[in-house]
Amino acid sequence: MRNGQNASRQELHVADQVITYRIYKNPKIDNDKKLVLLHGAGVAGEDTWGLIASMLTQWQEILVPDQRGMGDTYYPDRCEYPFSAQVLVADLNALVDHLGWWEFDLGGYSLGGMVCMLFKQQHSERVKKQFLLESALLDRPCWDSTLQLRQRYSEAANHLRSDNRDIGIRNFMDTISPNRRTSVQIDDLTASRLGRRPLGFAYALDCVTEAINSIDRESLVAAQGDVTSLIGGLSVDLMHQYHRDMAEGLPNWHYFMVPGTDHSLPFQKPRQIARIMNEETLRFR
Repeated sequence: MRNGQNASRQELHVADQVITYRIYKNPKIDNDKKLVLLHGAGVAGEDTWGLIASMLTQWQEILVPDQRGMGDTYYPDRCEYPFSAQVLVADLNALVDHLGWWEFDLGGYSLGGMVCMLFKQQHSERVKKQFLLESALLDRPCWDSTLQLRQRYSEAANHLRSDNRDIGIRNFMDTISPNRRTSVQIDDLTASRLGRRPLGFAYALDCVTEAINSIDRESLVAAQGDVTSLIGGLSVDLMHQYHRDMAEGLPNWHYFMVPGTDHSLPFQKPRQIARIMNEETLRFR
């Protein structure tokens, strides 16, 4: 790997889950700084963060778990079951407790960003610097518009539970990245990634919808620490407006537009994201 990093794949067995995770260690860094990175719905941690992690230069250790329903994390019977956002927070807490990581920086993409924010709200003393890549719950400034958007994701999830799985995947892609510049080959690759565990993907979408119907977003945002928020340049204007407004109104919110990409920013622009994360960590110090 770049920067001389070593990666190890490990498992943690909890009551109802085998949590698979990877730890990237950089032998050239001796600062004891740790970073946890959470992926979004449908795509595993290594696929989302592996290349970015290889270009991060400010952390000695980086933890990338697979969340429920995705990657190599499974229920013991290898079947898929619904799960809640609070269960994902509890999984993360069990994992960092197991590793003895009492303080760390935390980043999340999409669904993973929502889990990051909930973890920070519940365990504020453990989380230092934060990175959010198009976090779920922060799609639109108007909460009613956010709720309406989730209805479209719920329709995609219903297709994923039927014989129309491909329709569900394509509906999800059109909803989350309506302005994307793409090709048949790129769309097919994205659909292939999202389709590896379609039921797990559906339950991940349900997880966000359930959370949106029960979470006080204002209180959640107010509980965050120093946040670097990255939004794809081709993502919808309302999302940019919301994050610009937060950056202007909150001293701890730092908004970055990543040009030439949409919601697929960790896959399309890993170099730019790694650069921003490295620079923002130096600023935070």
